[in-house]
Amino acid sequence: MENDHQSERIALVTGGNRGIGMEIARQLSLKGLHVLIGCRDGEKGRLAVEQLNRQEGVKVDWEVVDVSCRGSIDDMMKRIVSKYGRLDVLVNNAGVILDRGVSILEVKETVMRETFETNYFGVLNLIQAVVPLMKKQNYGRIVNLSSGVGAFQVHQGLLGLKGKSAAYRISKTMLNALTCLAAHEVGDADIKVNAACPGSVRTDMGGKDAPLSVAEGADTAVWLATLEENGPNGGFFRNRLKAEW
Repeated sequence: MENDHQSERIALVTGGNRGIGMEIARQLSLKGLHVLIGCRDGEKGRLAVEQLNRQEGVKVDWEVVDVSCRGSIDDMMKRIVSKYGRLDVLVNNAGVILDRGVSILEVKETVMRETFETNYFGVLNLIQAVVPLMKKQNYGRIVNLSSGVGAFQVHQGLLGLKGKSAAYRISKTMLNALTCLAAHEVGDADIKVNAACPGSVRTDMGGKDAPLSVAEGADTAVWLATLEENGPNGGFFRNRLKAEW
């Protein structure tokens, strides 16, 4: 174990090699956390780290992890414990949208399953892997990147989307439920589990015409990742304000 990390907050941002995840990693690093970006491709992780570390005040590292594979998550956690002895912040940012525009009446079961493996089970497995470590140190902040299209009010048609991108949207509804249950389980310790909706952001997923910059999209997640002890637990937030489930 590397002793110089014993008093330093360690944060893991999955899918941190691009887009909102990379910006979350950058902002957390500027706040003094030692940030690890998790991604499936080690070369992409290395390039992202090189890009980030060229910026003044930013110092991040990377970890290879496939969040859809529990074995890969467990291997990464063993490395983190060996190197740092702790993990203080987990930002579950990695996600996929594989059925853009596809109706619930047409989406294939295989697409649903593949979406859930990353967007739901990946988050579940990561939370299960990190909470025991956080409980030992009596501190933890877990942020799940969700989406307004996963809210029940949206499922009822308030945005006029009907059943489009059904696998993605249902995966975010499941993620919201997971957030509530996990927050309830860890509430006695100084561990907080919240969900953040970044909004429509100019990324590969959001598109170049989206209204928000990555800095704006990352803000709520960074806020939740650095909450004080009296901060909220078990909530869903957009622009740092409570959102409807």
